[in-house]
Amino acid sequence: MNNSEDKNWNDSRNQRLSIIKKEFEEGFKFLKDNHLSVTIFGSSRFKESNHYYEHARILGRKIVEDLKYSVLTGGGPGIMEAANRGAFEAGGKSLGLTIRIPTEQKTNQYLTNHLEFYYFFSRKVCLSFAAEAYVFYPGGFGTLDEAFEILTLVQTGKIYSVPIILAGREYWQDFDKIFKENLVEKFGTISPEDRNLYTITDDHDEMIEIIRKAQVRDGIKCCGEDLV
Repeated sequence: MNNSEDKNWNDSRNQRLSIIKKEFEEGFKFLKDNHLSVTIFGSSRFKESNHYYEHARILGRKIVEDLKYSVLTGGGPGIMEAANRGAFEAGGKSLGLTIRIPTEQKTNQYLTNHLEFYYFFSRKVCLSFAAEAYVFYPGGFGTLDEAFEILTLVQTGKIYSVPIILAGREYWQDFDKIFKENLVEKFGTISPEDRNLYTITDDHDEMIEIIRKAQVRDGIKCCGEDLV
């Protein structure tokens, strides 16, 4: 690498580090200013006529009305819009951590506040930082990536045990079957009790009670120790 290439590499690295640092600082401040929340994930492709859209809309409303919590999503369309819409229509905080991508994912109109990210990974860290519970509706690769990340963080003790609710029994029961028959029984790659890390349910009242009983998180403690 010649001097010119070395300078370009250092300039690019420093620029990226600056953006990453800025995104984390602004993201953590955003979360601090909007304490007590439930993060909801799901497909961006579901339209208003979809059953899960209406289900997420009702859940967003109940989180605000019954718990007085904020609803946090990725701020896009589909399930994100539905959950934000329910919270917005109930007069609560409807928050979005949006992402800037080439195809320009549309930000939904039901946000009371939002913060835009450039990097997926810094956005994902903030989405998983300090919510009181996580709800995953049916979705694609992105939703599954986020679900498995949260499951892994809880399984490995990187974050305290936090409710992980899988909404949509028709969708998630097939995954649960794979976990049981392949990961537990056939290959032994997870422990039987790892299937207790999540709850599969379509019942709004059960979801609300699970969230209500959850420990309030401050984002400070990790693995049973204080971060320093």
